[in-house]
Amino acid sequence: MQKMLIMDDGIPLSAILERPASSRCPLVIVLHGFGSAKDRPHTLAACEAMREAGCATLRFDLYGHGESGGEFRNHTLYKWISNTLAVLDYARTLDFVTGIYLSGHSQGGLAAALAGGMAPDRIRGLILRAPAFLIPRGAREGILLGRSFDPAQIGDEIQMHDGLTLSGNYIRVAQTLHAEDAIDRFTGPVLLLQGDQDDLVPPEDSQKAAARYRQCTLRMISGETHHFNCFPEQMKAAIRDWLLARES
Repeated sequence: MQKMLIMDDGIPLSAILERPASSRCPLVIVLHGFGSAKDRPHTLAACEAMREAGCATLRFDLYGHGESGGEFRNHTLYKWISNTLAVLDYARTLDFVTGIYLSGHSQGGLAAALAGGMAPDRIRGLILRAPAFLIPRGAREGILLGRSFDPAQIGDEIQMHDGLTLSGNYIRVAQTLHAEDAIDRFTGPVLLLQGDQDDLVPPEDSQKAAARYRQCTLRMISGETHHFNCFPEQMKAAIRDWLLARES
């Protein structure tokens, strides 16, 4: 395990690189979700499955989260996309890496999908867990994580659950993003994992995205919720088997 800081325009991003025994191997860049961090149990479980498939993992805290710089209230998807591209640039300098995958959960899954659409020539594949494709749509329609607002008159701040506060710029940025464009630009293989009991990300959003991607394997896990805490072994097996099939 190697801890490091990766800089993005003066913002330090706290990252952890873990490698399997092989000297040269693919690497998976792993993004967490909204209000989360790189060390959550479901993220660690996903990373373990990736390493069991012979891949290195590079998980990191995004802007305003965990041990990285920036304030939570000021984070936006633009900043998360910039973070992801900076980590991708760093990963491409590692001499042991034979190819790079992007993986993300929830808002991190959305950011990974958006970044994948921006750099499809540099990404071997995507592993998306309950990607929050509803965020840009909700920002345009006036609802975010159960909080309603006027999408045409966005205030300076948005009060979220658990006392969390977001700058209105979070909404303004999200309104400009269209996941469909990123999906259409990415032609590589995609693994999309979704729990059918997810109460935050509608399972039908993942079904629509899977149908739109050129090469997508959709794994709908019966009885699973948003954080993949109910049946983690099913999630791990799906990731491990998909990667082994790609890299065999």
